[in-house]
Amino acid sequence: MIKTKHFYILSLLLFFGCLPENKSNSKFPNIIYILADDLGYGDLSIYNKTSKIKTPHLDQLASEGMRFMDMHSTSSVCTPTRYSILTGEYAWRTSLKSGVLWSYGPLMIPDEKETVAKLLQRNGYQTAVVGKWHLGLDWQLKTSYRENQVIRNDWGLITDYKEEIIDFSKNPTKGPTQVGFDYSYILPASLDIPPYVYLENEKFTQPVSNYTEGSNLEGDKDYDFWRPGPMAERFDFYDVLPNFIKKAKFFIDKAQKNDAPFFLYLPLAAPHTPWVPKEKDPYKFDAGIYGAFVEMVDYQVGQLLDYINVHGIADETLLVFTSDNGPYWKPHHIEKYNHRAAKHLKGMKGDIYEAGHRVPFIVRWPHRISQGSVAHGPQSLANFYATVAELLNTPSKALDSYSLLGQLTDSDSLKEVSPIIHHSSLGHFAIRDGDWKMIEKRGSGGFTPPTNLPTPLGERPERLFNLKDDPSENSNISYKFPKKLEQLKQQLDSIKNLNSISFK
Repeated sequence: MIKTKHFYILSLLLFFGCLPENKSNSKFPNIIYILADDLGYGDLSIYNKTSKIKTPHLDQLASEGMRFMDMHSTSSVCTPTRYSILTGEYAWRTSLKSGVLWSYGPLMIPDEKETVAKLLQRNGYQTAVVGKWHLGLDWQLKTSYRENQVIRNDWGLITDYKEEIIDFSKNPTKGPTQVGFDYSYILPASLDIPPYVYLENEKFTQPVSNYTEGSNLEGDKDYDFWRPGPMAERFDFYDVLPNFIKKAKFFIDKAQKNDAPFFLYLPLAAPHTPWVPKEKDPYKFDAGIYGAFVEMVDYQVGQLLDYINVHGIADETLLVFTSDNGPYWKPHHIEKYNHRAAKHLKGMKGDIYEAGHRVPFIVRWPHRISQGSVAHGPQSLANFYATVAELLNTPSKALDSYSLLGQLTDSDSLKEVSPIIHHSSLGHFAIRDGDWKMIEKRGSGGFTPPTNLPTPLGERPERLFNLKDDPSENSNISYKFPKKLEQLKQQLDSIKNLNSISFK
């Protein structure tokens, strides 16, 4: 049944009164949000019994908390999902209507924009981001440059600058500390996108004095693929993942010395390309180098979980593990390894299809979330902001975020779920309402060919699926249910037209 507002308020009061007393003597839990990069729904054994990849630590984490079966990233690529997690709003409401920021795009989140990190800061949290940023930095430019060295999208948003006009002798002027993080240790973008350098509180940790010619540029962009570009001294692609876990431990250790809870946003750079596991022998792993890299993610997360347990803060920590979008796993990978990184789902990263944006989502909160519980029904990563706001008993300002707190703390709760919007790398839209999914255009809208298809004569461009009956999106049933199609089309248009913002 649907819970009433008064019931939730009473539940919150009871919850705060029953929380175990932590070292900070605070009523609020520590929060750790681990965001894998391009991890598939079917990579984890707990989601896919036929997975060729061993994920014992993540499976154990799921057994200790709640596993969501129908969670979705707000986009099927990196940057827009990260924007939504932190702001609670769809990135397509900004001028980023498709694609991602690249190497040198400026900070995407405006100074005045509310973020979950700012919200937690105001409520006494120590905040940190450690990992892949990919939301832009305000790089300092050389004194003279031409307009053709500034790269803008069709809506005027600067998505990149030409490498030759970046002044690497100077630190960026804006980054995570401007959007609510007390501490940051980041890689600017993906591990296959230059510059290859760590920044700590927007300062280079090493001079950007080297240059890599790239790796595997003519291959299938698997294995050790990365693009050419500037690189810091002694930068090691194979050490990035363990280095992030090391820095995460550093922050937690420091935070525990203060009388305040902490929020750690930990966006990993794996298993996104390059696939650079420490163990480089692909024949030892049933899913090759990719499988080895996913197992390295599982191991490193396990190291962090052990650290939390040893330091006695697991019971007072709300921990989330998820992925920013679906897997980079092509049909020939499936054929070669007989491993389905997206399980039964259609498509891959970038696509409007389910494999592009349905992601694993695990939440552990001892004594508050029932062990081994499973949540069904579609949800969105944008809901993190509103969930935190309700936890803090603070009104949510996020346009596209809805609290999951009631569902997390009462697995038997049946709560109305608002429709969610899917978005592909090329900007295709879809809407999900219950079992129904409507895709606005033909084609994948992403990485799987064909990306765009003409509409057959006499038909509408939209496609309609019932995912309960057809989870692999094989049968367009729009002609059978024209009223449902029209209803979803109107819902999508209504949500798209809500208070859109634009900035350049």
